[in-house]
Amino acid sequence: MDYEQVIVRPPSEANSLLLPVTYGCSHNKCTFCGTYTGVKFRIRPLEDIKKDIDKAAQNYSWSLRRVFLENGDALIAPQARLVAVLKYLNEKFPHLAKIGTYTTPQAALIKSLDELKELKRLGLTIAYMGVESGDEEILEKINKGATYDQIVEAGRKIKQAGITLSVTVILGLGGIEGSRNHALKTACILSDIDPDFAGALTIILVPGTPLHRDWEEGRFQLISPFQSLEELKLIIENSQFSNCFFTANHASNYLPIKARLPRQKAEVLKLIDEVLTTKDMSRLRPEFIRAL
Repeated sequence: MDYEQVIVRPPSEANSLLLPVTYGCSHNKCTFCGTYTGVKFRIRPLEDIKKDIDKAAQNYSWSLRRVFLENGDALIAPQARLVAVLKYLNEKFPHLAKIGTYTTPQAALIKSLDELKELKRLGLTIAYMGVESGDEEILEKINKGATYDQIVEAGRKIKQAGITLSVTVILGLGGIEGSRNHALKTACILSDIDPDFAGALTIILVPGTPLHRDWEEGRFQLISPFQSLEELKLIIENSQFSNCFFTANHASNYLPIKARLPRQKAEVLKLIDEVLTTKDMSRLRPEFIRAL
């Protein structure tokens, strides 16, 4: 595969073939993200994508089950390009069962519902979308490029098309001052979207990003590990899901959590309360092994 940058993929796509369809991120303006710094966004030529598929098919034609379309938001690619890629994948890998992609809210909004349904029919089974926060003020500060209502619309459209939706939010993104509002309003946006999967990451400041500079210059205050658990508790406590697999087991998190909500809500809240009550640091992931 022709990779030009650090490979980023959801943890659940560890066993997938990573197929670059785009390079970089079409938005690439979020103040907390340094993943695509210096990477010019572009959509790969179809011929190059097919060459990569052909190479993989030489060894995995009959065994490959999963493909993840790289990079930051492959869904932004023109519909004709995506349709051609999905058709070629199905031709070369007859036992393909799952195709996933990252998407920005903007990319999902550009696609019509019929276009998303077409991608679903051709095998696009799951889309991963960063929500980050439900607080409009925070969304504006981090330069998300989408409002609360737009993010909800994008998520609902993906689900309406029959594509599984997995979203992420970021604990601590509002700093100390905005912590409670961030958590409560994030619970609201998650409830309004009602995703199939939701993951809570914990903020890690990346040197060189605008948010890191805000921290250095005193405009942003990082929450403590236990404050991040307070946010996590508020989000889980106040979210209303139909049937969501909720996780906070990313390497950035201090306390690994995974639960089927709402069924296991009481159970997971009890665990968080125990840690918050005892303030036992040994229950938390050490700072030196946290990672993006």
